[in-house]
Amino acid sequence: MLHISPEEIAETLTMITQQHLDIRTVTLGISLSDCVADDADTMASRVYERVTTAAERLVPVAESIEREYGIPIINKRIAVTPIADIAACREHDLTPVAVAMDRAAIDVGVDFIGGFSALVHKGIGAGDRKLMDSVPSALATTERVCSSVNVASTRAGINMDAVMRMAEVIKLTAEATAERQGIGCAKLVVFCNMVEDNPFMAGAMHGSGEADAVINVGISGPGVVRAVVRSLPEDAGLTEVAEAIKATAFKITRAGELVARETARRLGVEMGIVDLSLAPTPAEGDSVADIIEAIGVGRCGGPGTTTALALLNDAVKKGGAMGTSSVGGLSGAFIPVSEDAGMVRAVAEGALTLEKLEAMTAVCSVGLDMIPVPGDTPAETIATIISDACAIGVINNKTTAARLIPAPGLGPGDRVDFGGLLGGAPVLSVNPHAGTVLARRGGRFPAPLGSLRN
Repeated sequence: MLHISPEEIAETLTMITQQHLDIRTVTLGISLSDCVADDADTMASRVYERVTTAAERLVPVAESIEREYGIPIINKRIAVTPIADIAACREHDLTPVAVAMDRAAIDVGVDFIGGFSALVHKGIGAGDRKLMDSVPSALATTERVCSSVNVASTRAGINMDAVMRMAEVIKLTAEATAERQGIGCAKLVVFCNMVEDNPFMAGAMHGSGEADAVINVGISGPGVVRAVVRSLPEDAGLTEVAEAIKATAFKITRAGELVARETARRLGVEMGIVDLSLAPTPAEGDSVADIIEAIGVGRCGGPGTTTALALLNDAVKKGGAMGTSSVGGLSGAFIPVSEDAGMVRAVAEGALTLEKLEAMTAVCSVGLDMIPVPGDTPAETIATIISDACAIGVINNKTTAARLIPAPGLGPGDRVDFGGLLGGAPVLSVNPHAGTVLARRGGRFPAPLGSLRN
């Protein structure tokens, strides 16, 4: 039985009213295993019916919990079975399924629906190929659908054919949404070691090991952690800093645990996980970069950034693990450039570069996230940036990802603005000396020796 003391309630209210604490997302995972059909239209109809039936009470229940407990729930979302896994239809174009997902999301009132996805880390099947080929059209004709493709894992290595194909898909998606600065790419992420229970977009999907319907919650709280770190004296040791972050992460996670349990109970579904990730927003004061600077780095991206981020990530995991027995998802600290005001400031000042973001990928959740790059960046360059992120994930047995946005017609220093949670940022410059030959070699980067764990 979860017990919350009056003191914890008072402290939580301070976090909410003054430090941007919120529950970033309540995500309902839904199995689509019974939606297989011989034709795309029938499949789309079944997907729509399944999603709207399973999620019809999600938003009202989440809103009632917000009112009763006073904890803001910023996003209500849905994740479904990877569409490639049920794509047994005759047609090659799966856009009608994405349109049905979008219509279902609108009708039940959620912000995003994830799961237009495929897992191709070991090979590309017929359904996978249909899915990847359909992504540009699907994301250009929908508003709330998110797509993700897993191209690497520690157990399998990196599928370089899939990496190259996804780089081409990213370019095509940017072109298909060129009138909106390539916003389709903001809803598309390429993964290594993708997880089955991620509540965050664009990578949410409902894995095959999950129950038919499950509630996963993603917490937030960069502003709370920043306030705690800033309250420490400058001569406080890093152990003291880490302990303060741990204690704060515990309190934030308790709020997430409460919301997850209560939402699942009211919906009559299983509670899945609480994702401990600190997810920033474009709002001032709600920034992971600000935490890094509060720890003592002059500007995010400068020397010491990776050290500070590693300490933050580790402390969040340790504190959060004491707050819930249902840790899952990605659980760490996100560094999405356009969604973090401090990151945007660091990029504009030249302190934060693509290369530094890659280094930070080694110690945080996901990594190369929401990064605008020049619109004329070659597909081969995008492929090798993705493969670099995957190499970090494969060798270190962690989830990494790349959400790159080749901004059509824009170059380094120009700005993209997507609005809302997606924010905006300057276009980062890209090293021109990419390995074109490497990108086109194809084949599979072999699994490392560390994968032999049995």
